[in-house]
Amino acid sequence: MENITVVKLDVSKNEELEKIIAEVLENHTIDVVLNNAGYGLIGPLEAFTDEQIQKQIETNLMGVIRVTKAFTPYFREKKDGVLINITSTFGLMGFPTCSIYSATKFAVDGFSESLGYELAQFGIKVKVVAPGGIQTDFAGRSLDGAFHESYGKLISKVQEGYSPEQIANYSKPEDIAEVIFEAATDGKTQLRYVAGKDAHALYDERNEIGVENYVQKVKAGFGL
Repeated sequence: MENITVVKLDVSKNEELEKIIAEVLENHTIDVVLNNAGYGLIGPLEAFTDEQIQKQIETNLMGVIRVTKAFTPYFREKKDGVLINITSTFGLMGFPTCSIYSATKFAVDGFSESLGYELAQFGIKVKVVAPGGIQTDFAGRSLDGAFHESYGKLISKVQEGYSPEQIANYSKPEDIAEVIFEAATDGKTQLRYVAGKDAHALYDERNEIGVENYVQKVKAGFGL
């Protein structure tokens, strides 16, 4: 495609990442960096191996931190730039079987807010886009998981949210892309952009009724 350069990059490999980003900065002018690499590790904590947990953290959190750190000196010297990190609805609120996934996404949200304070003096904007469900093959291509028989009933209940009928109600990728484009180009210092009707519904309800009431409602909904 015209005016598009595709470069392979594994965000979990720091040496490779630094080499590729150095090459990019040598050959291109950068205005926006979008951290979108990630996947979901879904299941009860007891079922995960240490390797699964480490891989989730390396990709979803450390990958974001490494890419951001590599571009920060460039933006600081330029005194301009936008860093956008993709989190999730589950980076704003917890959900059963998402403990490690949410841990990484909550961490990215906190990292982004804190970093935004540091970089504001240099004219750099740090933003978070938190999508809800999206009509992609995330549930097939971008999920890892594990089963534990003690949590079978809960897992089955959670899996209902990944049914074809539910996925059909999720946002289209282009709708989320519009929110990302808005964050990249609106010139605002706004931190968080919640993306998708389902994400807005959950986030707004949580804010309206309060965190503790929302937690109890989720428990009741899963019979906990």
